[in-house]
Amino acid sequence: MVRIAPSLLSADFRNIQREIKLVEKCKVDLLHLDVMDGHFVPNITFGPLMVDAVNRCTKLPLDVHLMIENPDSYAEQFVTAGADYLTVSFEACKHLHRTINLIRSFKIKAGCALNPATPFSAVKPVLEDLDLLLLMTVNPGFGGQKFISSVLTKIEEAKEFIDRQGLKTEIQVDGGINPHTAKSVKKAGVDILVAGAAVFKSRSYCATINALRRA
Repeated sequence: MVRIAPSLLSADFRNIQREIKLVEKCKVDLLHLDVMDGHFVPNITFGPLMVDAVNRCTKLPLDVHLMIENPDSYAEQFVTAGADYLTVSFEACKHLHRTINLIRSFKIKAGCALNPATPFSAVKPVLEDLDLLLLMTVNPGFGGQKFISSVLTKIEEAKEFIDRQGLKTEIQVDGGINPHTAKSVKKAGVDILVAGAAVFKSRSYCATINALRRA
């Protein structure tokens, strides 16, 4: 069954503990945190202190996506703050294999994200070292964007390659995910759905999360 990771980027930061408890009641699987530095992407969100605060509010695994330049310099801080998954953006890494090995040295799960325009072939050389492949279905930087449907073929390509090679790498998608688009990406082979605005801007978090699962 597909797993659900609500993205706290779209949550009410004034009441973050309440927001976390509400999605916990919906039996979600992970919490997704987007870290943005205003350089790699045109937005600034939060740093290790926020991850630590979230970690103190929940026992759910924390899925942290570093959309920042020089991720090697900050990886340990986010691990210490409580990250269980640490995903770096392919386009921000000068030496991707070294970065992945650094993350794995902390005994947590390592992920790599590809922007919509980056082909799946770019990550093939390191795929066997990845626990998670995050395929962005919007251009990163802001929540609430429209799903880019052309990424579906990339998901299918990644799924076929992972299965053929017998790898355990999970495929995750983030961007414009709602009960409608969830059906398409699940059919293409996705394992984890990241959903932000669809959940936190809805009237019923649990109804939306259940709809994502049913998709």
